[in-house]
Amino acid sequence: MRVLHFYKDYFPDTMGGVEQVIRQMCVGTGRLGVRNEVLTLTRSKDLRPFEFEGHTVRRVPLDLNIASNGISFAAFGELRRRAAECDVVHYHFPWPFMDLAHFVAGIDKPTLVTYHSDIVRQKALLRLYQPLKHKFLRSVDTIVATSPNYLASSAVLDRYRDKTRTITYGLDKSIYPPAEPARLDKWRAAVGEKFFLFVGVLRYYKGLHILLDAVAGSDYPVVIVGAGPIEEELKAHAARLGLKHVMFVGKLDDADKVALLTLCYAVAFPSHLRSEAFGISLLEGAMYGKPMISSEIGTGTSYINIHDETGLVVPPSDPQAFGAAMRTLWDNPALAEAMGKRAEERYQQLFTAERMASSYLALYQELVARRAGA
Repeated sequence: MRVLHFYKDYFPDTMGGVEQVIRQMCVGTGRLGVRNEVLTLTRSKDLRPFEFEGHTVRRVPLDLNIASNGISFAAFGELRRRAAECDVVHYHFPWPFMDLAHFVAGIDKPTLVTYHSDIVRQKALLRLYQPLKHKFLRSVDTIVATSPNYLASSAVLDRYRDKTRTITYGLDKSIYPPAEPARLDKWRAAVGEKFFLFVGVLRYYKGLHILLDAVAGSDYPVVIVGAGPIEEELKAHAARLGLKHVMFVGKLDDADKVALLTLCYAVAFPSHLRSEAFGISLLEGAMYGKPMISSEIGTGTSYINIHDETGLVVPPSDPQAFGAAMRTLWDNPALAEAMGKRAEERYQQLFTAERMASSYLALYQELVARRAGA
């Protein structure tokens, strides 16, 4: 079984949430005998294919980037060539250029699309894109929603319920590096024994301004891991609020991230818009047995974090409610510990990479068999 994944970003250029999921899919299904390739765009001049954790990464030049929509003219031919040698083409939505490439390349293989998120922000461009989007979603064999919450709340997915199924994301803790004693000591000395942790790209929908407002007037230590387009804006906001107990540590490698996940008291995840369709770093918190605070935005975040069970869920864009939730956990260590244990149990039950990989392998086999029968 050979599977081609097609998405605009991937390692080594970036490793955001979708890229991490594709990585986990490739590693997990690879252990079950699937030969995976990832076709992606790059700004690098080095276009040689390479092996990464058991799968092949192929890159074509990024020519244009319009409203986060990467475009590569070389992708049309490369997608056609790579698809001809695979059994299944696995698309990752949203990426409008991908929809166009699917038709220009004349793909005639079993196809599925993992629907990672609605398009939320680009309203004007979305109106222009609607006909292509729906033509693409009608053309693929199967659509995969990443949580029952997102399937229930997406108007787009509601139109395609007859061809949509749910396979949640999964993580494999074994591919994360172990927590090194030296790194634990380093971070313990830098941030203390008890702190809230946020991990993620610093984008508009992550709600970091809400988190900063929530801790104004308190002394809870907060560590913010990540870089992104609004980093300086957030640092300026923290300075205006006089937040001496908030530490921006920038983008970190996995070893440092694991150390902070191991040490932290709880995970703060203030994303307030539907652009946050799932929350991989929230799931990482559950995997490391941490209680969580998140907002109810009708997406997978509230499938990971169950209110009063694995953590606390508050209304979106409400700093007072978010701050009150932080105070509840801070003042009740026994409650926080119990929620963290339940969070890890829920991860083991629902969100392992092994479970995700088995579900995708079964779907790949079903699509191939369906095409052969037809």
